[in-house]
Amino acid sequence: MKRRLPPLNALRAFEAAARLGRMTAAAEELAVTPGAISRQVRHLEEALGVRLFEGSKHNPQLTAAAAGLLPALSAAFDQIETAVRAVRDDDGGTLDVCCFSTFTVKWLIPRLYQFNALHPDIEIRLSAAERAIERERYDLIITVDQGADQGADGDGLALFPERLGPVLAPALAARMPVRAPADLAGKPLLHTGSRPNAWAMWAASLGCAAPTQPGPEFEHYYFTLEAAISGLGICIAPWHLVIDDIRAGRLLAPLGFQASGYRYIARRRPGHNKKLDKFCAWLCAQAQQTAAPNPAHAQLRV
Repeated sequence: MKRRLPPLNALRAFEAAARLGRMTAAAEELAVTPGAISRQVRHLEEALGVRLFEGSKHNPQLTAAAAGLLPALSAAFDQIETAVRAVRDDDGGTLDVCCFSTFTVKWLIPRLYQFNALHPDIEIRLSAAERAIERERYDLIITVDQGADQGADGDGLALFPERLGPVLAPALAARMPVRAPADLAGKPLLHTGSRPNAWAMWAASLGCAAPTQPGPEFEHYYFTLEAAISGLGICIAPWHLVIDDIRAGRLLAPLGFQASGYRYIARRRPGHNKKLDKFCAWLCAQAQQTAAPNPAHAQLRV
């Protein structure tokens, strides 16, 4: 049976523009010009006989017809992509990996050169996600969940349990020594908007009262960590995000690190994929090297 469909390029252009909310973003994703996206959308509107966008050029809004069409098109393109990946399972190509921005900046990127040296034919394309993400769009998603230190569910690879501890710059530690939790009283504390309970979680793991003094709050964890490195105050940080800074002498962890009850999990796309197998094996090997703090940082020192 002959399929009566509009041109595929027009459908792709509309789906990207509608999903991303901007013609320029769709153009960047599809590696064309914004003008080409606009022309393809107009062609689709003419083929369907309906308007798909309304409002201004800089703030386009989906019409009712477009809102009904988008989910079906997105699902169809996802299925096509999955089928193509399954057929084209070679040793080279691109892997799409998504994880939280601070993890990407502080842990993954500093180690990624090692994977590139081992597998120069595999390109790792990184995306950051601070909120819920569409899982089917990525080959691998690194996320955080609450659970036991070891093991993971069916499609998840357990990387490492999270361990939290106060960290500060050496210059600040020289002026304001911290040798026990009680020493935090009156000290400048740093807070993170994306994780406002970090101090309370760490204190609960020790069975002590959480320090309550206010201090600067930063939107992202990597802002908070840079502020700590610069000597602006003391922050609670996961071991795996500061391991390189501690080894380089940029930060000190005078009270060690305590298990938070959370763990980092890598969730891979189902099915066999040689490129993904290689990356997952490398990722797990790297995680094993940072699975726990060094003995000097492993427990509270008083």
